[in-house]
Amino acid sequence: MDLDAYSAAHRAEWNRLDELGRLRNPSGAEADELIERYQSGASQLSALTTSAGSTAVGDRLSVSLSRARLRFTGASPNVLAQLPAFFALQLPAALYRIRWLVLVVALATLAVSTLYAVWALNDPQVLANFGTDDQLRKVAEQDFVNYYSNNPAASFTGQVWTNNAWITAQCVAFGIVGVYVPYLLLQNAINLGVNAAVLFHFGHADVFFQYILPHGMLELTAIFVGAAAGLRIFWAWIAPGPRTRGQALAEDGRALFTVAIGLVFVLLVSGVIEGFVTPQPWPWPVKIGIGAVALAAFLFYMLFVGGRAARAGQTGDLADFDAGAKRLVAA
Repeated sequence: MDLDAYSAAHRAEWNRLDELGRLRNPSGAEADELIERYQSGASQLSALTTSAGSTAVGDRLSVSLSRARLRFTGASPNVLAQLPAFFALQLPAALYRIRWLVLVVALATLAVSTLYAVWALNDPQVLANFGTDDQLRKVAEQDFVNYYSNNPAASFTGQVWTNNAWITAQCVAFGIVGVYVPYLLLQNAINLGVNAAVLFHFGHADVFFQYILPHGMLELTAIFVGAAAGLRIFWAWIAPGPRTRGQALAEDGRALFTVAIGLVFVLLVSGVIEGFVTPQPWPWPVKIGIGAVALAAFLFYMLFVGGRAARAGQTGDLADFDAGAKRLVAA
């Protein structure tokens, strides 16, 4: 399919659908036309998705269809009834939209951490900048491990949960400025690299992985997702495509704010693992296995459930919320 030609051929119809969907009190004729436009638009979105996958044109049409659907289905006043749709449709669709950007962010962060750790290990002066030999030895042999058990598990869980949720929320909220997300990622990557270098330097590489991996696999992935969401909002402002910048920011901002809400729950799980699993004297395969299962469950939700929701026309936009709930109940 020639996406540009197909869009040009149906642009007038989609604009009319969007115009009708914005009417607060349509006449009888306008209501009938809205339903007809909605039906043809849904077929066209299906053709777009099947041929070209997720595209900016398809996302915009999906938003117009959702707005139109709300005009003839109405909005449900019951917020609790909308929660199944949020977790089954809106959230996974929003996560799926940024899957490739999440991968780029993850690879870039891990690459910076690795390079910084290698640099520190091969240049004693770099490690010396972080403390004396005795201070760094204390970190490697006591402080790194004790950090996870100095406080009661429940309070430690709450502390790391709120801290990480705040970091990811900042990534989404301040992503539009462009430099804030890379700055946070760089700081996180350097911190991870320094800790790795210190423990490797004193022969405790096994301790580093045993205490980072159980919770870190899911925790770091959640931070990468939040960072990707913030960068996507920034890109919507830089390159809005056929939309105005205001429209692009509004649409992508609503969709990716969904991600920030969802990550609160993901980080709660990683916080529970960090507080109740990481410090336990269990065999390391058990602890790392728990973290791996948690990460696998999240990736399944993001890629499989999210892919299915995206193919059904969901974008993660909170404007789709009520319509998504009705679709889920109908199914």
